Amino acid sequence: MEKYQSIYQRALERKGSQAQLEALLSKPKTTEQLKQLTDDIWLEEFTRKIFQSGFYWAVINAKWPGFREVFWDFSVEKLLMMAPEMLEQKASDERIVRNFKKVQTLPINCLMIHEVAQEHGSFSDFVAQWPSEDITGLWLYLKKHGARLGGNTGAFALRALGKDTFVLSRDVEAYCRANEVIDGGLHSKRSLQAIQGMFNELQQQSGRSLTELSQLIAFSVGDNYVGMQTN
Repeated sequence: MEKYQSIYQRALERKGSQAQLEALLSKPKTTEQLKQLTDDIWLEEFTRKIFQSGFYWAVINAKWPGFREVFWDFSVEKLLMMAPEMLEQKASDERIVRNFKKVQTLPINCLMIHEVAQEHGSFSDFVAQWPSEDITGLWLYLKKHGARLGGNTGAFALRALGKDTFVLSRDVEAYCRANEVIDGGLHSKRSLQAIQGMFNELQQQSGRSLTELSQLIAFSVGDNYVGMQTN
């Protein structure tokens, strides 16, 4: 397996200087910062990433004020009490991107968040305490208990709200395949365990967060050079 220093040096050469490279790296939230997030924020970000999947992100973001109006600011409490027959009505509202199958994820993910909060105090507490050395375990939890949160969707939502996680962008996937970390399906259990092991080892070598390591790998490969950013 390639050493952290080799990855960092290659990313450094591509980005021009240490200052430029470090400026591009994102920092995850601390455990205490994550715990401050409300359950409504998690539901909103899960929904945003579900709608962004396979669609132009800019279009979804432009219509997001309409989403917040239609879904009561993603209030978990209110949405739990929503009558099932209201779902189709909301899915046809012109203020949002009308996709009934994606709208159907709201009550399912709302219930997941509520049940986790009942057991752990809040959904944020649950996420904040999940160990980074098993972050793919959290991905799999979201996939199993939520709706449409498999693949990269759950990971991108976690990253967006500050949970320390790598993401399997095209560059990261290409790196893992080129270095024979994986040779099968990207999201198979075997591949996820192998990728997690690679990141755990890089973290031990560097003391960096999974977020930073993921970005450094992406910056070290692919078509990204000075001034270009990727995940």
